[in-house]
Amino acid sequence: MAGLTVLDASILLAYFDSRDAHTDAANAILQDADTLAASVLTLAEALVGAHAAGRMQEQLDALADLEINAQPIGEGDAPTLARLRSQTGLKMPDCCVLHAAEQLGADAVATRDRPLAAAARAMGYETP
Repeated sequence: MAGLTVLDASILLAYFDSRDAHTDAANAILQDADTLAASVLTLAEALVGAHAAGRMQEQLDALADLEINAQPIGEGDAPTLARLRSQTGLKMPDCCVLHAAEQLGADAVATRDRPLAAAARAMGYETP
């Protein structure tokens, strides 16, 4: 896959946990994309376990090594997020993934979450 791939937390969590059933797929996605991005909310979700385990800096360093572009959520983004939530029925963190994809003109949305993947495909994104 080429181009810009927006990541969901499920990909990052699988990358950080070698016991996760999706680790191999996550590694392939991270290696194959030309450019990686994620909503700041997605990055925060992926860091919760690291904080609880006292490994925050280790995972921050790993995220920096992956060169993931953090896509901010601005004060003017509320209407777009509301539209995405209304149209898709997804939870707000998943809407933040789609919002980042829209803002950045992404080629793909990488997730292991089936409802999010279905919504992303319906919006025209590849879902590796």
